[in-house]
Amino acid sequence: MTQYRVGFIGVGRPWRSEGATGFGMAYEHAAGYAKTGRCELMACADIVEDNARAFAEKNGVAKTYTDYEKMLADEELDIVSVCTWPHLHAPMTLAAAQSGVKAIHCEKPMAMNWGEAREMARVCDERGVKLTFNHQRRFLQPFQLAKKMARDGTIGELQRIEGNCGDMYDWGTHWLDMFFFYNNETPAEWVLGQIDSRRERKAFGVPLESQGLCQFRFQNGVGALLETGQGTPPDGVAHRLIGTDGLIEVRWDQPCLRVLSAGEKGWRVIDQPDHLHGPDAVARAIADVVDALAAGRESMLSAHNALRATEVIFATYESSRRRGRVDLPMTIDDNAFLSMLETGDIRRVATA
Repeated sequence: MTQYRVGFIGVGRPWRSEGATGFGMAYEHAAGYAKTGRCELMACADIVEDNARAFAEKNGVAKTYTDYEKMLADEELDIVSVCTWPHLHAPMTLAAAQSGVKAIHCEKPMAMNWGEAREMARVCDERGVKLTFNHQRRFLQPFQLAKKMARDGTIGELQRIEGNCGDMYDWGTHWLDMFFFYNNETPAEWVLGQIDSRRERKAFGVPLESQGLCQFRFQNGVGALLETGQGTPPDGVAHRLIGTDGLIEVRWDQPCLRVLSAGEKGWRVIDQPDHLHGPDAVARAIADVVDALAAGRESMLSAHNALRATEVIFATYESSRRRGRVDLPMTIDDNAFLSMLETGDIRRVATA
């Protein structure tokens, strides 16, 4: 069985430990690679030497670096995990691709703007590098069963997908990715969106809207709506799949999956062990990344899938800038929200 040499860029500190500035995703990645039985954890790089050493000691990593470019040059790596903040995803992914690795697994969101996201995918495609992003919720049963029921006709023909979450960019990348997952990766046709930014918010250094609406249409005619931030309904529903003969709810509370079908009396609960933040999701995602590399197939987490959700995010921002609908594919390269903040075309009116 092929053994893959794995390196990590940006390991940070474990989640909720002293000095942690994130969720410690590199630790989750490392556990996932180890669980496959097909990977050697060879090297890690972090600008804080103590972080790199602690990560190496915890996970049995052979060598540490404070310069990721030196690690890429010195180590003959097959897979690299990029676990840094979003503004570093593009340069680090491009450097890893150019170093000759076979696969790169990057944290989400993809990039700071639409141009960077497309460039990452383009370069990796040209070099034959399998680029994936950690939209790990695809591997949790509530979402998988909701997709199966929609596909099997439990609610008739799928007409619409709805959801709500805290923001369009950091959290919304997961929810929009699930929308495409439910609808069999069908591309979007157009996006109509609006954002409000009266309260200053950030996630991992990236400004977020305080409230947003994203309406879009898939090419197969299915509609979608995502609400974010202030004003989202407090009904416990994360996703709602609406069909001609019923609806499916994926919920934050228990039961987290239920269906209302024509001919049935009331809601039917779908029993399953996972929740919406299942602890095994990242390990399952890593297992798929490694298996896809070994089998020569495309992972469910491929950049090609991630680009669909990412385009809708940036098209929502662009729609707000244009004050009109954005037809896809989108040709602009920037992040319209960040550009509007810089020019003053969208303003903060309070701080919270």
